[in-house]
Amino acid sequence: MNERSIRVLEYEKIIKMLANSAQSEIGRKKCMNLKPINTVLEVERLQEQTEEGQRLIIRSGSPPLYGLYDLVEELGFAVKGGVLHPQALLRIADSLRGVRALKKYLDLKEEDESFGNISSMISGLYMNQGIEDRIGRAIVSEEEIADDASPELRTIRISLRRKNDDIKTKLNGIINSKSAQTVLQEPIITIRGGRYVVPVRSEYRSRFAGVVHDQSGSGATVFIEPMSVVQLNNEIRVLESREQEEITRILRELTGYVAEHHDALVANQEILSELDFIFARGRLALEMQGTRPILNEEGRIHLKKAKHPLLNVAVKVPIDIRLGEEFTTLVITGPNTGGKTVTLKTVGLLTLMALSGLHIPAETGSQIAIFDDIYSDIGDEQSIEQSLSTFSSHMTNIVSILELMQPNSLVLLDELGAGTDPTEGAALAMAILEKLRRWRIRTIATTHYSQLKLYALSTEGVQNASVEFDVDTLSPTYRLLIGVPGKSNAFEISRRLGLEESLIGEAKELLSRENIEFEDVLTSIERDRRVIEEKSAQIRLLEDELAKRKEKLDREIEKNRNLRSDAIEESKRSAQKILEEARAYAQDIIKEVNRAKTGRDNVDNRELHRLSDSLREKLKDYETQDPFSKGVKTKTSVEDLKLGDEVELVALGQRGQVVELPDAKGNLILQIGILKVNSNVNQIRLVESQVKEKSKGSIKNIYKEKSKQQIEREIDLRGQNIEEAIRELDKFIDDASLMGLEELRIIHGKGTGVLREGVRKYLKKHRQIGKMRFGEFSEGGDGVTVATLK
Repeated sequence: MNERSIRVLEYEKIIKMLANSAQSEIGRKKCMNLKPINTVLEVERLQEQTEEGQRLIIRSGSPPLYGLYDLVEELGFAVKGGVLHPQALLRIADSLRGVRALKKYLDLKEEDESFGNISSMISGLYMNQGIEDRIGRAIVSEEEIADDASPELRTIRISLRRKNDDIKTKLNGIINSKSAQTVLQEPIITIRGGRYVVPVRSEYRSRFAGVVHDQSGSGATVFIEPMSVVQLNNEIRVLESREQEEITRILRELTGYVAEHHDALVANQEILSELDFIFARGRLALEMQGTRPILNEEGRIHLKKAKHPLLNVAVKVPIDIRLGEEFTTLVITGPNTGGKTVTLKTVGLLTLMALSGLHIPAETGSQIAIFDDIYSDIGDEQSIEQSLSTFSSHMTNIVSILELMQPNSLVLLDELGAGTDPTEGAALAMAILEKLRRWRIRTIATTHYSQLKLYALSTEGVQNASVEFDVDTLSPTYRLLIGVPGKSNAFEISRRLGLEESLIGEAKELLSRENIEFEDVLTSIERDRRVIEEKSAQIRLLEDELAKRKEKLDREIEKNRNLRSDAIEESKRSAQKILEEARAYAQDIIKEVNRAKTGRDNVDNRELHRLSDSLREKLKDYETQDPFSKGVKTKTSVEDLKLGDEVELVALGQRGQVVELPDAKGNLILQIGILKVNSNVNQIRLVESQVKEKSKGSIKNIYKEKSKQQIEREIDLRGQNIEEAIRELDKFIDDASLMGLEELRIIHGKGTGVLREGVRKYLKKHRQIGKMRFGEFSEGGDGVTVATLK
């Protein structure tokens, strides 16, 4: 990217903010080296990493990125056979501890969301708790090795402590003796040159037997090692030497262990620094309230509510700006300090940030193009040394831009053509813009020249824009208005500042008629725009209110739907319970009828009437209890029925025959077994695949007709599916029960066992079945079930 543009757009300040978000020195170095790139795949990868880092921080705070040190030099020294200091070894252990913490940190987050880039990086980190533990046991701090680092070191230090105690005991005896009171300067024990000594007055040095090691600055005191402790001091020195040798051995051993894992530890450092770099970008995105831009290679820029990241929050005014779709050149006009230059810098800086993998302070859905380069001419860079005027400085830079630019470039020009004669400056500006337009270079230029407003109005691919100015307050609003050329407002501002109206009138007369008419058109456009904006604001308020009301209505509808659904489910459960009770009662009535007829050719009519009336009353009772008011509805029509048709009374789950056709209300009489039951066409349905027989009339005739039929004691269900078999078996049991059979033989075969298990499961739940067993060998074995009726 063009270095001048990077400097002018203040990209380095963003990089410093990024570096401050890193947690380690090596992470900060990566941040400081970040540059914009123009490869779409690489930019997308960086943006994806930044988004993952941002989401992870939002979910659970900053990651545990401790233990990030630059260990390359120390690890290289270890491989060459050097001995690492305790500080370096502790840093290596700390780094490995950070790796473990990072793996644990990500494990907690993988439940709901995917963090592919970060997850793969953390998965690639090398863990070795053995190195951590060995270093942790051996080294207490950067200056201290633990006693338990080795058995030999522990033994040496125990001996040292004992020798030190012995020598202190002897020296205490010396300094506390009466003979020493006059000889010693002070009754204390000190150390000189690593040996224990006592302070003796200089005049008594000849009377105190020992080795002189030092004297005070005034010469009044000499420090003497008493002869009685010389040997003990020698022994301590020997032990200290052995201690240092053992410490060196321990450090060499740990260094060798670390050197064996050199490559993995170096790779860890690279991954950790990259993770710090990613999370720094995530933190910066959160700080700026940044979003991931949509990237494209078609030169489209569409920023929504974009803010310049370096401006004070209090003065930030979001702008909407687009370029590269309907037009490739945008000409911005408006008053000084109105925000034209800030707009240029916002577009340029946010583009540099996006191409660096950083999120931008704009609304979600903002688009940024991948440009090969960005060129800018912003600000007054007048060079005194080179004797260049403002115009010359700008023109020198523009000449360079025109020479270097490529078709896929973004060009930002501030106050194009300024600093010279307005007529010539405007002509030059139009010529430059025309060349950029022909090359289809994405260009944003600011200007004060009216000629450029007219050029933008009359040229395809060029669009006007302006920064809004509030004439009432005489201050800019910093809002960018695309499609509206800026108005100078010089006369209006002068009038509000108190300039005489006559002078303003004379100034207007000096303008050409075309200029006056053009300014009047701009005034009209501005007035219409304000009216439209007010109307649009009212429409948005109404739309918001409508959306809120719709949302509230939808919630109420959903609530009512749920209540209705719950009520229907409850009703279904109640209906099911009623049906089950009705079926059970019907079965009990049938059993009672069977008991009543046992042993007799004719059944007592009074008993039958009582049972029939009881069944009818119970049926009416269930109908009144039915939560659906009318019981179970069917689609059977009056025309479908004939006398003798076999039907099912749905509420009771019992089959019978039509013995009296429906009346006008659909009421009819059914014969169920030896009982007559009143019903309605809405409560019955025709039984399919059944032979419809004519009713014989009386209860006695029906009973005799059934008696004449040859009811077999067995049924063969082989070859049927479970549903067909259960239907056949149900009718078989009803007929057998009606005829008073006691034992039934059901043939289901062995096969896969599915039919057998289904039949036996059904029999276990059947109210009329008492006991059941598999057949004997002679009866068919496991392929037959023998059931006994109750």
